[in-house]
This record gives sequence, C-alpha cells and structure tokens, in this order.
Amino acid sequence: MSRISPAGAPTNGVQTGPVALDLAKVRQRKRDIVASFRSGIERRFKQTDGLVLLAGEASFTAPKSLDVRLNTSDRMALTADLIFINTGTRPAQPSLTGLDDVPALNSTTIMELESVPEHLLVLGGGYVGLEFSQMFRRFGSRVTLVQRSSQLLGREDTDVAEAITAILREEGVAVLLDTLALRVRRNSHEIELDVKTSQGEQTLRGTHLLVATGRTPNVEQLGLKYAGIEVDKRGFIKVNERLETNVSGVYALGEANGGPAFTHMAYDDFRIIRRNLLEGTPATIAGRLVPYTMFIDPQLARVGLSEQEAREQGRDIHVAIMPMSYVARALEVDETRGFMKAVVDAHSKQILGFTILGLEGGELMAMVEIAMLGKLPYTVLQDAIFAHPTLAESLNNLFATIS
Repeated sequence: MSRISPAGAPTNGVQTGPVALDLAKVRQRKRDIVASFRSGIERRFKQTDGLVLLAGEASFTAPKSLDVRLNTSDRMALTADLIFINTGTRPAQPSLTGLDDVPALNSTTIMELESVPEHLLVLGGGYVGLEFSQMFRRFGSRVTLVQRSSQLLGREDTDVAEAITAILREEGVAVLLDTLALRVRRNSHEIELDVKTSQGEQTLRGTHLLVATGRTPNVEQLGLKYAGIEVDKRGFIKVNERLETNVSGVYALGEANGGPAFTHMAYDDFRIIRRNLLEGTPATIAGRLVPYTMFIDPQLARVGLSEQEAREQGRDIHVAIMPMSYVARALEVDETRGFMKAVVDAHSKQILGFTILGLEGGELMAMVEIAMLGKLPYTVLQDAIFAHPTLAESLNNLFATIS
C-alpha cells in the first residue's frame, strides 16, 4: 500500500517514518460524532414544550391530512393548517448497465468501510467524488476518478477546475475526463468498469466502486399527488420565494425543494419560515448569498457569482486573481497550492463573488461574505489593516490588483 508523506515534512526538518491507518477506529470516531450530534438534537426536541416527536413514515391523504405509520401495526391520522416537508435527499442511482449486480458504495456506505480499498473506482467529479477520492488516496488506496464531462465541478470556473485536477493528479489520483461509463460487472474479486474515451473503449479494474453522481429527493413515499403538491422534472418539490408549495400552508425546506444542497442553506430556510410565519417580518430566498466550502485539501470555497456567471449575465466587471504563493502565511506553513479570485462590479465597486482554492479557504471566504453582506466596496478590504501574518492580510494584495 502506497503512503503519501505529509506535505513539506522533509523540507521543514521533520523526519517521518511508516504511518499505519486503522480505518475501523476512524469509522468509530465518525459514528461517535454523528451519534452525539443526533442525540443532542433529539434531546432538545423532547425538552421543547408543546412539541411531540414521532418516529414513523408519513404520507399525505389530502392537502392538509397525513397518515403516519409508526410501526407495522400502529398508525396515526394527523391534520394541520401548516405542514413543513424537510425529507432531504439520498444518493442517486445512475442508469448504468450491470450496476444492480455490483456492490457499489455511495456517500453513506463508503464511510462504513472497515478497511482501506486497494483500488477505488469513483464515478462522478462533484463534491462527493472529489472529497472521497483525495481522502482514500491519502489513506493509501489507488484511486481512479471517472468524469463524464471535460472538467471537474461543472459549476466552477475552468481555471478553478483545472487547478483542482492538477492537485488531485499531483497526489496520485488518476483523473479521467471526457470519459463515459458504459457498463460494470463483478469478476471474481474485482470490479470491472467499461468506459469510453476519445481513444475508444477500455476496461478499468478496481476492488471497490463509489457512485457519486448526484442526489435524488426523498419524496416518492409522501403521497404528494393526494395533496396536489407539484414537483419539477427531477422530482424536487416546487416552492415560491417564501418556500411555500402550490398548496397554501404547505412548505418544503432543505434539499427536498431542489435548492442549494448544503446543510447551512437548510438552516437558512428555517430563518425564512420563522421570519414570515412567527415574526411577521417578510423574508424570501431571492438574492440571498450562497456560501459553500468543499473540504478537499486545500479547501475550495466560494460565495456569490463566479467569473463565468458574471460574464453570462453581461455585467461589467473587474477580476482580481492572486496565487496562494503570494500569501505570506501560506508560504510559512508550506501550503501554497491554489489561488484566490474576486469578481467586482466595475461601477459600484461592490464585490459580486469570491472564490478561493487554498489554505483554510472557507474561513477566508467567510470574511469576504461579511463584507458583501455589509455592501462594502472592495476598496475597504484593499485598505484595511489586518494582522500579520494571517491569511486575512492577503485581501489587501488581492484587491490591490484591481486598477
């Protein structure tokens, strides 16, 4: 099993020896953290006056009526003027010949492995595919990532995607772009994946297969047709800017409504519901900033518009770009891979978007997000005093590149 040394260790005078990984202990730590979070939430539910927590499966029988199956023999009929759907999503199953006959992993089951795969095949170049590809490569697996399109992360700017591809390949991940998965089968102790590239068909062989090709909403068992609730062509529940479905008083929050698939956006959906229904102060999803971080190493983080999105909207913009190798803090900790990019309105000087592929990118992105929320012109960050040596001071130099 190959091992990847900590970045920069020999150069910094740190001598490393053999590193062993006990994946079962890694898994147990994950389980303990999840259990702690879940039990804490359940405890707060049970301690809330006027709130009754039921564990069961609910489906509509009419627009404001539900049948709740508590177990195989008990069920309960409920009616309410206000109903909130927050059933989330699950890993999507792509249409791939032979997949039903192969023990494929998804974003949940891969975290239950008790040993490191010898060779992990990954279908999909999105967040899940990239995070697990890098993680298991660092755990010691051979990793081959198959992406149907010409770049990873199709919603990101090309230069961002190319930089991430280079980082993964530098770490030993085999990234195959413009590669279409045709069929898969199990052969003895191996999984064989037939793919089509510009050079023709070939067969990839691995010990494990991770399918990371998107998410599908958990709505099939909800009986939405009995309530008259509309869904879009992908099966997500349609909502307006106040998160209300086409049925008055019925709302859909989180991933079930097809919005940004991030936990923090589901939290913000609750803010909108609370403001409108409990506080009586109008709030909508229109124009809200969507921050996110992909936890590869170094992190990718973005808030607001990408350069491509801004140009597609016909905006007159300035673009500031600076490599992380220009950042003193990044040099000091020997992690200079990546770059940061800001998109600024040429007239108002407002920051329209910020992307960083770099050391602790999510934390630096949050600083820029605060400036955007406060509608500060980029010149405020350009001229601000930040402590040295911190990552924050890089914002001085980044925005100074705008003439």
